[in-house]
Amino acid sequence: QVQFAESGGGLVQPGGSLRLSCAASGFSISMHHMSWYRQAPGKEREWVGTINKSGGITNFSGNFQGRFNISRDNAENMVYLHLNSLKPEDTAVYYCNAPRLGNIWGKGTLVTVSS
Repeated sequence: QVQFAESGGGLVQPGGSLRLSCAASGFSISMHHMSWYRQAPGKEREWVGTINKSGGITNFSGNFQGRFNISRDNAENMVYLHLNSLKPEDTAVYYCNAPRLGNIWGKGTLVTVSS
């Protein structure tokens, strides 16, 4: 059974950083591009970025380019989202996903950016 378990969220001040983790199970992430999404309060879920199978290429929505980064550890079946220069509008629940596997989501991890 494919599952995602996101963690690492919390309260952070504007300008701060966090590293979110995604533990995937039920499949090997080494065969998949992996993506991060987020859903802010009252808004639809939006795509944040994607990392290719080997981890050598990442793509981000324009809103996050230069501030966020994605890395992966295929041996550990883990994907990471590195959040930098956080703004209050980055407050959201963050999710990871393997797009080719369809509409399967974990519970997400809440990031709150506030002073």
